[in-house]
Amino acid sequence: MSKSFRAVSRRSFLVGTGAAGLAAGSGLPLPYYARAADRPVFTHGVQSGDVDLQSGMIWTRVDRPSRIMMEYSTTESFANAVRLPPLNALPDSDYTVKRLLTDLPSDQEIFYRFTAADLAHINSISEPIVGRFRTAPASKRNVRFVWSGDTVGQGWGIDETGMKTYSTIAKHQPDFFLHSGDTIYADGPLKDEVDLKDGTKWKNVVINDEKRKVAETLDEYRGQWKYNMMDKHVLALSAICPTFYQWDDHEVTNNWSSGKDLTADDRYKEKSVALLSARAGRAFHEMTPIRYTPTEPGRVYRKIAYGPLVDVFFLDMRSYRGSNHDGMETAQSPESRILGEQQVAWLKRELTNSTATWKIIAADMPLGLVVWNDFANRKGTEAVAQGDNGAPRGRELEIAELLRHMKTTGIRNTVWLTADVHYTAAHYYNPDKAAFQDFDPFWEFVSGPLHAGTFGPNDLDMTFGPELKFIKAPTTEQGQNLPPSAGLQFFGVVDVDGASEQLTVRLMDRDDNELYKVTLDPVRGA
Repeated sequence: MSKSFRAVSRRSFLVGTGAAGLAAGSGLPLPYYARAADRPVFTHGVQSGDVDLQSGMIWTRVDRPSRIMMEYSTTESFANAVRLPPLNALPDSDYTVKRLLTDLPSDQEIFYRFTAADLAHINSISEPIVGRFRTAPASKRNVRFVWSGDTVGQGWGIDETGMKTYSTIAKHQPDFFLHSGDTIYADGPLKDEVDLKDGTKWKNVVINDEKRKVAETLDEYRGQWKYNMMDKHVLALSAICPTFYQWDDHEVTNNWSSGKDLTADDRYKEKSVALLSARAGRAFHEMTPIRYTPTEPGRVYRKIAYGPLVDVFFLDMRSYRGSNHDGMETAQSPESRILGEQQVAWLKRELTNSTATWKIIAADMPLGLVVWNDFANRKGTEAVAQGDNGAPRGRELEIAELLRHMKTTGIRNTVWLTADVHYTAAHYYNPDKAAFQDFDPFWEFVSGPLHAGTFGPNDLDMTFGPELKFIKAPTTEQGQNLPPSAGLQFFGVVDVDGASEQLTVRLMDRDDNELYKVTLDPVRGA
């Protein structure tokens, strides 16, 4: 990352672009200064996301129907700012707006600013709110990004410390943050207090109404997102770093698939998973700076090209899967799939066409870790692995097809990143140790949770030959569902060197201790 980017003071950026700096030459309606109580208010900060060489999404939310003025600049002072046509924030989007900024210079710091005018009193103007991101480089330079997953799960909400892992991530000044899923816990109500094993209490000092029950309505799903964005550490990271989002199950409900049966779950009055997932999907797209795909507006899988060294392929292992079941099929069928035929075809095509040195496959679930749909009885397949250490069956068939294609077509330098299991680990997939051997070796790195209960470890299935190179998970003595205050919250840092093109992965905890480090050399040629 360039020295000029790192030199910008976080404090000067966040507090140095106030109302006085915007009033001059802004072209805003007058009078600019209204009584504070009469002005629109930005309620949940700003976000940016899905940034590439020449574009990036920006997002914000207000408290009332408003006309949102937007401008951006390549300077912190907003000199020579580009002013964009305004957008209206209305109730049908819960007063959120987002926009794709285009035709941006590559490898350039972009400062963006929102101001809101009350549609009922158009001369009532808000204080401005600002954010920043850096576009991807067109040439080879150092790239740093961070990934993790799992936010506000298992009853652990915003305590007096807040979501500290987000603050720790911000200290690394990444080019972007990859949120690997379970971005919210729509099925995880919060209580005011939780009794801890040592006799003390965890206190959720902030709870909005929507977090006191499972989400069922569209507004309740929206409220799950708004809860997370009440945290100061989340807000601060979002203002200075793009977040690339994907989803998994808890954005809807635990372990959801088309066959999920909520009949016996008394928490839910709405029993249709199809309806719940539709509402959850709309909230996901409203509340995040994910790009829209014109041909499939609700689509989550996509590719972000981040310069000549890094392409990121975001998978959706939830929306197109068959029902969670025993998964013992020996031939592919709609029920055995986890990605779906169209997504697999897309991934094969995009991987084949990629010219980036490193192909980062962002998976919302791990490949070789056994995740049971019915954990208590160790039954049913929730992730990929079937737990029998044998030839590919069920969902493993689709992954075997993909891995074979990558070997046959000479796709090299793939690294899989995931979360989901609430601990951190490094896995090296070795065909010499595998039941299915028709693939090239690759690495998978697991990290999380960001702010949720810590669990694990899970069993490894040897169908694809994973070798455990590192693990940090609760001990037997510590037990399961450890609170964030126990310190076992994890994220990973990925550095790609612009000169050598080596990729280094570091697994970290929330106190910024380095737990494991490995450097990978790119494979050259065919």
